Amino acid sequence: MTTVTDTAGSKQRSAPGLSDTAAEGAISTLRRGLRLTPEFRAGLAGTLALALVSTAGRVVVPVAVQQTIDKGLGRPDGPDLAFIRTAVLLCAGAVLVTAVCAYLMNVRLYRTSEGGLASLRVRAFRHVHDLSMLTQSGERRGALVSRVTGDVDQISQFMQSGGLMFIVSIGQLVVASVLMVVYSWPLALLVWVAFVPLAFALRRFQRILSRAYMRVRERMGDLLAAVSESVVGAPVIRAYASEERTGRRVDETVESYRSAQTRAQAMVALTFPVSELVAALATGAVVIAGTLLGVAGELSAGRLVAFLFLVTLFVSPMQTATEVLNEAQNAIAGWRRVLGVLDTVPDVADPGEAGETLPRGPIEVRFESVGFAYPGGPPVLHEVSAGIAPRSRIAIVGQTGSGKTTFAKLLTRLMDPVSGRVLVDGVPLDRVRFSSLRERIVMVPQDGFLFDASLADNIRYGRPDASDEDLVLALTELGLADWLDGLPEGLATPVGQRGESLSAGERQLVALARAYIADPDLLVLDEATSAVDPATEVRIQRALDGVTRGRTAISIAHRLSTAEAADEVIVFDAGRIVQRGSHAELVAEPGVYADLHASWVAQRSL
Repeated sequence: MTTVTDTAGSKQRSAPGLSDTAAEGAISTLRRGLRLTPEFRAGLAGTLALALVSTAGRVVVPVAVQQTIDKGLGRPDGPDLAFIRTAVLLCAGAVLVTAVCAYLMNVRLYRTSEGGLASLRVRAFRHVHDLSMLTQSGERRGALVSRVTGDVDQISQFMQSGGLMFIVSIGQLVVASVLMVVYSWPLALLVWVAFVPLAFALRRFQRILSRAYMRVRERMGDLLAAVSESVVGAPVIRAYASEERTGRRVDETVESYRSAQTRAQAMVALTFPVSELVAALATGAVVIAGTLLGVAGELSAGRLVAFLFLVTLFVSPMQTATEVLNEAQNAIAGWRRVLGVLDTVPDVADPGEAGETLPRGPIEVRFESVGFAYPGGPPVLHEVSAGIAPRSRIAIVGQTGSGKTTFAKLLTRLMDPVSGRVLVDGVPLDRVRFSSLRERIVMVPQDGFLFDASLADNIRYGRPDASDEDLVLALTELGLADWLDGLPEGLATPVGQRGESLSAGERQLVALARAYIADPDLLVLDEATSAVDPATEVRIQRALDGVTRGRTAISIAHRLSTAEAADEVIVFDAGRIVQRGSHAELVAEPGVYADLHASWVAQRSL
């Protein structure tokens, strides 16, 4: 991560980003992942016991064949039909038990893996929300979504299929090896000699494949980001006739993902013919050596046939190892990306139980020599000191880039200052519990984001236990009863995705109502009357009067009416407070505010 240093040489904030676990080993990654999801280990002993029984049952057929040939068919006085019948019945019973155990093992494994994955998704999702706005903005939204969805899906696929195959394959290898040694240790040694080099080669190959699948997961994140941005930004894309350019961008990410996936799959495909070749050589060597041992009287026909069955049981896991390896590397890459989210320490942390809870009542705010710089950029606030009295209405004005929005974000602790401190009621903001802070201080952002639900559901985000009567009363107190009556379904009116069924001004009205019903003691409004028509501005201004009444209110003003209605105006310029006073006082003296006022008046007269 990079750091920023101001002209005074003081160290600034490191550039935020998600932690990188790519260098962590595969085994270490899996161990950490399993520690974070104890649900995976629930009932593991029972699942492994069922796996052991189902695996051991696979050697019943070779044993039955050997016994049938040597003791049932190879008797000097002719075939022993009773023995053969008994062996067949016992074999059928053992196969049935094996099938039942395999079914129960699968059910238990699916249940525990889905529980663990659900827990992992919830933990990752909540951690994403714990990260600061700076950290989130350092990652593309689609890439973050990919970590919580697609990467966890890869883990799911491995846990439910590849992981199961791995458990069964290990058991099958052990049981087959033991029985091969019992039947003929020279032939068992011959099989192991054939496959040991392949096992070492696969271990080395795993490291290469791990890097390849990490690139696959990264390209998938890029693909989701590009597709989601093009869907959300469809109106802008159409408005500027940039469909072709956007299409090329999406095509490039699709091609990058295809290329990365193809390279990884090509590496996996290389192992299939190699394992097939080794298996053929091992089987041929066993036939030749077993025949020689049989001729020498050291191996019966039944044992040789049973041994060939066991070779098949031994070879099968080695051949499927490539498939398991494929899914395992995909899962490990997914684990690393999810762990990268969980390992990222929030740079704006909740003090939790060690923090303070502020009592309800009018809030006093004080900035003490506050400085701030965004990662990779120059300082945007310089030694800002200011006090804001309880129940006062403050307008923050300034040119674009002067630092007023940063001031508001620091006040609501969406970010922490690089130097100095922010205090509310005499308590440093970083010592206040988030639960208390979010209850006492509410920010209404410029875009007034709405969720794809009803009007009532969106307003209730401010107070989940509010009844419909509470919502109607709140809208009436804000002077919005006539607006509510004009909606087609009243409180049940769907607002659409991101509130697209409403106008920009109506979305801001909903955001104000949501803040009002939350009943904060300090309200921060970020350009609440920007980009609306005059009639809607009047309605919003009336709602603002109701929302801010009796509480401390700080408004980032881009409209003359907001500044005129404030008790006091704070003027920012180049990251510093350059003027402060009432509208009448500031407009009467030369300076930044008088120039802004003149610009507002000129725009209004057009």
